[in-house]
Amino acid sequence: MNREPKFIVDLPKDRSSIIKVIGVGGGGSNAVNHMFRQGIAGVDFFVCNTDSQALELSPVPNKIAIGNTLTEGLGAGSEPEIGRKAALESIEDIIDRLGVNTKMLFVTAGLGGGTGTGAAPVVAKTAKELGILTVAIVTTPFAFEGNKRIEQALQGLEEIRACVDAILIISNDKLKDMYGNLSLSNAFSNADNVLTIAAKGIAEIITLKGIMNVDFADVKTAMTDSGVAIMGNGVAEGADRAIKAAQQALESPLLDENQIRGAKNILLNITYGTEEILMEEAARVNEFFQEQAGRTANLKWGYCKDDSLGKKLSVTIIATGFESRENTFRENNHKIVGTLEPVQEEIKESRDLFDGAETLSAKDETKQPEPVSEEEMESERIRRIKERMQQLRNLNTAYTAPNGVDELHDQPAYQRRKVNIEEVKPSSEQNISKYSLFEDEEKRPEIRKNNSFLHDNVD
Repeated sequence: MNREPKFIVDLPKDRSSIIKVIGVGGGGSNAVNHMFRQGIAGVDFFVCNTDSQALELSPVPNKIAIGNTLTEGLGAGSEPEIGRKAALESIEDIIDRLGVNTKMLFVTAGLGGGTGTGAAPVVAKTAKELGILTVAIVTTPFAFEGNKRIEQALQGLEEIRACVDAILIISNDKLKDMYGNLSLSNAFSNADNVLTIAAKGIAEIITLKGIMNVDFADVKTAMTDSGVAIMGNGVAEGADRAIKAAQQALESPLLDENQIRGAKNILLNITYGTEEILMEEAARVNEFFQEQAGRTANLKWGYCKDDSLGKKLSVTIIATGFESRENTFRENNHKIVGTLEPVQEEIKESRDLFDGAETLSAKDETKQPEPVSEEEMESERIRRIKERMQQLRNLNTAYTAPNGVDELHDQPAYQRRKVNIEEVKPSSEQNISKYSLFEDEEKRPEIRKNNSFLHDNVD
């Protein structure tokens, strides 16, 4: 009996995902624990810590213990330098665990402590050097945690910002403003949920199959070396569900930044459930984000279906490529815009235009009027007022005197005005010309004697 050869194809069912999420330190590991429980499609989870006890309590199966020789599994003691050295001590193990089939890595950390602040930049830098698209999702400390922790967070933020392609910053102070009346466990659970939404929103744009996809290449183009990124997610139903979900995506109270104006790239994904999205709804969502970004962004969008949403509509946005975004979680974090240099006085060469010309000083060239004191100005004003009042008195005296009106009527105007007409010389005197200029019949100029226009000649 002839048997045909069988070709068996061994499909790697347990092959690791191209997208991985690693929590570094206590805060980052707690966030990843929450993500693991919530579930993100197509993502592998890792926790990385110097605290062996925290690693044992984590439900995440992939664990990386760092700095065992340095810290003996007891943590970094809130010292970032110890966290950094611990990561460097275990760098080979980090590369072995993260370097397999990884295209994109999320690094989550709470800044201000030891392991997260010190080790997260080392992990991020290593991943980026391996050619992995690296995105950091970090939290900043509460203001009441003290200046030392805040300063360490600032330093760690600058270090990790320089090591990643994109960074999302979540402010714990905004957490206090929103959930100040909640218990600590519930409040931090809300913060972990924001980190989960951020990682889930970006990852599932890639991993979930859509009718019109935003694929990994789109995400890589938008996020490579993009700096501060803004991610938001909104879910709404009923009338105007599309625009409500879009507005909600930009209103997350915990994100350090939620303004997308000036973004160069926008990735947009719309997910519907049992009630399919309408063309008008898709147009309104796209128009909304274009308007918010200032109509200068390169927007790539897609949509997919998730029956678990029911009649709801979910909108996820990632905005990147801002010119400059500084972290503002500390009010007294001043920024020097620029320094002013003294203006050099311009010296112009003087040249004599004429031989023997005298050189004039600046005082001679422009004479400024001498200042007049306020007392002198007031004195002059009073003198003029008195002079005018005296003229009015003289005029009133003439009218009020007996027969004053008759006398004024009989008196010539020049006498009333006290004009001296004796100083006017008649035209008979020699200084008045007796000649006048006329034109003859041929239009030529002609001088004639006895100017007939003079007042002492008969017309």
